[in-house]
Amino acid sequence: MRLRPSSFSRAAVAGALVLSTALTAAPPATATSSTTARPAKTCSDQTVAGTVEEQRLDNGIGGDPSVPAEILARSGFDNQVALFGHLLCAVPSRAAASILVRVQGEVLWKTATYRAQHPQTAPALPSTDDRGLYWARISMAHALRQWEPRFSLSTAERAALIRTLEYSSRGITSSRFSSGVQGSGVQKVLVTGFDPFTLDADIRIGNPSGANALSLDGQRWKVNGKTYEIQTVVFPVRYTDFDENMVEDALAPHYRPGAQHADLVMTASQGRVGIFDLEVFNGRRRSVSSIGDNNNLWGGGTVNAPVVSPSMPAGPEWLTTSLPTAAMAATDVTPFRTRVNTSVLEIPAGETLPVRRPLGPTPGSIASEGAGGGYLSNEVAYRNTLQRNLLDPTMPAGHLHVPVLQFDPANTTAITDPTYEANRDAIVNGARAILRNGLG
Repeated sequence: MRLRPSSFSRAAVAGALVLSTALTAAPPATATSSTTARPAKTCSDQTVAGTVEEQRLDNGIGGDPSVPAEILARSGFDNQVALFGHLLCAVPSRAAASILVRVQGEVLWKTATYRAQHPQTAPALPSTDDRGLYWARISMAHALRQWEPRFSLSTAERAALIRTLEYSSRGITSSRFSSGVQGSGVQKVLVTGFDPFTLDADIRIGNPSGANALSLDGQRWKVNGKTYEIQTVVFPVRYTDFDENMVEDALAPHYRPGAQHADLVMTASQGRVGIFDLEVFNGRRRSVSSIGDNNNLWGGGTVNAPVVSPSMPAGPEWLTTSLPTAAMAATDVTPFRTRVNTSVLEIPAGETLPVRRPLGPTPGSIASEGAGGGYLSNEVAYRNTLQRNLLDPTMPAGHLHVPVLQFDPANTTAITDPTYEANRDAIVNGARAILRNGLG
């Protein structure tokens, strides 16, 4: 559908809301054409440079066409990206733009979670493939950055629209529990995941923690006679968003007293090859200097001189999981294994060089690496358990590292293969089983 600029009004906004309902009530169309990753640029300034993440939209392998475009086409999200571009061209005001961006962001999230929970037919990518959501969001953010509206739009207003897209397309604005009545008897569980990362090493990469989150959103489980409702969120692999308190914005409402108070909060990310790690000790500081984030920004710390995020609330150097790790670690996750990981890297009190402590930190030490490392995985775990300490110290909360998702070694160019898909399904199934054991 293409709207004439003069036709966009309240009716068009209402139409976007109807579109939201329609897309969440039915699976997205499967696209098999070579549709490009970008929406129609009829109202855009293509000289405006995208972020590092957005510039990867054109990346291929060995001179082949864009990998993101192929992922979008085979997951059906290319249609949604194109529609977003058309609707932007028709927006008459800043107020309408704000509504449209939020609605379309939530449509994108709901479409992704619906798709993740319903079988797909080849040549569409499998339901558990998380990459379509990532590249659709990046495409829509790029469209907003290049958008030339028919009214004045300041730099701050454009940034606010992109932020709205980020929050609405990550599940943050729609993480309310439907069983949000105290005393309803329904237990509430919040699970998070992450975007793909290290895309400069391999543009085809997905993130099984994000796939797991999509597969769980809105689910209701019966475990040992109790009913659990699960809501999920997917975080970016970007230091800036953490510095702007996205984690607290997403999690704090579910720690505060009231109808949206959760009963368990588990963050998750991709960690080590072949292992599910239940991370025990979360460190306060950043120390990874070997890789940047998805915008190729570094955290600023090293293992010898770890740093604290400028937005980090006051708290101790180390925090500890309160998840039922023993029960969770007993889960059969064949072909992988599980462990309760207590190993940290600390700078002991009065010393200057880091020391590995297999059984956890010693009193007065500085956190160089938590059990989950010194990157954003460790930081989301720390920010999560800090919210627990500040708002509800009795909450079961902690972090799960899922195994690394790998392609078949013989596949260096195709966007998917049977080994990759089997590995992702096994990781998602293992993560779900671990969570279920934590509820039982």
